[in-house]
Amino acid sequence: MSSYPQSLEHLLEELQQLPTVGPKTASRLAFYLLGAPKERVEALARAMIEVKERLTACTRCGNLAQGQLCEICSDPRRDARLLCVVANTRDLMAMESSGEYTGLYHVLGGLISPLDGIGPAELNVGKLVERLKLEPVEELIIATNPTVPGEATALYLKDLLKHRTGLSVTRLASGLPMGADLEYADPLTLSRALNNRRAF
Repeated sequence: MSSYPQSLEHLLEELQQLPTVGPKTASRLAFYLLGAPKERVEALARAMIEVKERLTACTRCGNLAQGQLCEICSDPRRDARLLCVVANTRDLMAMESSGEYTGLYHVLGGLISPLDGIGPAELNVGKLVERLKLEPVEELIIATNPTVPGEATALYLKDLLKHRTGLSVTRLASGLPMGADLEYADPLTLSRALNNRRAF
C-alpha cells in the first residue's frame, strides 16, 4: 500500500507514462511541482493544453503548425527546388539547427518497419508524390536515420522515384554514423552530412 496521498499517487502514475520517465524521475518531478509556486504549475498546465489545442500538422509538409501552413512552408525565402524528407518533426528541427539547409521539408510521420506493422501506406508518402507533381522540386534529399528502418525507407523512396525525370535523389552522407539518430546529432555533424550528401 502506498504512503502517498491519492492525488500525488495519480500524478506519479501519469508522469511515468512519459518517455524515459521511471519511478525515481517521476518522484523528482512530482515533488518539484509540489514545491513550485501555484502560478508556475498552472502556467505549465496551460502550456501543455495549449500545445494540444493549437498545434496541428502542416497541410503541405506535415510539420507542426499553428495554422494551415508551418513557418517554414510560409517563408517565401525558402528554396522550393530543394525538398528534404525526414521521419518526424524532431528530425526536421535537428536539420534546421545545422543552419545549412534553406529548402523545404516533407515529414513522413515515421519509418517503414514491417515488424511494427508500419508500411508505406501508414506514412505520408502519397502526399510526397503529389507534392513532386505540383512543386518545382529539383533535388529530393532523403534524411532518414542510418538505421535499418531508415535505410528501408530510403530505399523504398529511391525505388518509388527512380523514373521521375528532372529529379535528383540524394542521401545524407558522412558525419552520421550507422545506427545514430538525427535528433541527437550536433549541428556541425549535420552540417557536414548535409554538405557532403551523395547521389542515391
